[in-house]
Amino acid sequence: MSKKPIIVFEGIEGTGKSHHINKVANFLKKNNKKFIKIREPGGSSNSEKIRKLILNNKSTFNKYTDLLLYLSARSENIELIKKNIGKKIILIDRFSDSTIAYQHYGMNVNLKFIENINNFLLKGIKIDFTFLSIVSQPNMRKRLIKRKNLNRYDKFNSKFYEKVQKGFIKILKKNPKNYMLIDSNLDISDNEKIILNKVKGLV
Repeated sequence: MSKKPIIVFEGIEGTGKSHHINKVANFLKKNNKKFIKIREPGGSSNSEKIRKLILNNKSTFNKYTDLLLYLSARSENIELIKKNIGKKIILIDRFSDSTIAYQHYGMNVNLKFIENINNFLLKGIKIDFTFLSIVSQPNMRKRLIKRKNLNRYDKFNSKFYEKVQKGFIKILKKNPKNYMLIDSNLDISDNEKIILNKVKGLV
């Protein structure tokens, strides 16, 4: 594995993945490691514009428009990723697994359709390692209640999030060597240590 890997943090809302990616970024910064940190949707300036459309509470896109907007945001990030592959560690808050988990397992969009467009966009870009955080429904709800601002994807019903999380786990089981399952129901500081120890080995 490259010592400048692409590391992705996946999981449904309320799993703490964004917290952990920020902790890893702080660790890399303190140790003078070159890295970039992006999020999906978002990342590049154009992707951030698309993010505002997707997550706006007033948006009422159908599931296919949602998918294409997510993939459009990814398309805008590809050049940014390509420029930094092998030069910097790349941290990504959600990536292609989220598209499959949410749009296929959650919204029943055809898997082949998603994979065909995604593979065309990635053109051989491969993720080196993924941290998948999972959470119980009660804990997820408790954490979402504490958020000051909820976006459109924070407001689905419990059944939807359950389908999405099961989808993530199915993806992990297909390639377990490149994934680590993080139980975010456990103490967050313990999980921080587990993730940082793994990152030290990756970089």
